[in-house]
Amino acid sequence: MTTQVVFKVDPAVKREAMRRAKREGVPFASVLKLATKAYAEGRFSINITSEERFNAKTAREIRAELRDMKKGKNLSPAFKNMDDAIAWLERND
Repeated sequence: MTTQVVFKVDPAVKREAMRRAKREGVPFASVLKLATKAYAEGRFSINITSEERFNAKTAREIRAELRDMKKGKNLSPAFKNMDDAIAWLERND
C-alpha cells in the first residue's frame, strides 16, 4: 500500500528537477520516492541553508555597523562585573 504526498515547490525548481531526472533516465516520481526513502533510512540528510538576503536599508545599516566596528567606534569595553557596566553606561549616556 502507498500513500500520496502533496507539497508545493517553485515551478522553476520542479522544471529543472524534472529535466535532470529525464536526462538521467529516471521518472521524476521515482526520484521523489527514492529521496524520501533514503531520508527516512538516514542515508540522506539536509545540510543546506538558504543564503540570508537583507533588504537595501538593512544591508546599508549592517555595512555601516561593520565599518564602525573595524574603526573601534560605538563599542563598549569588556567588563568584569555588572556594576562597572552600569557605571560605564551612565557615563556615556
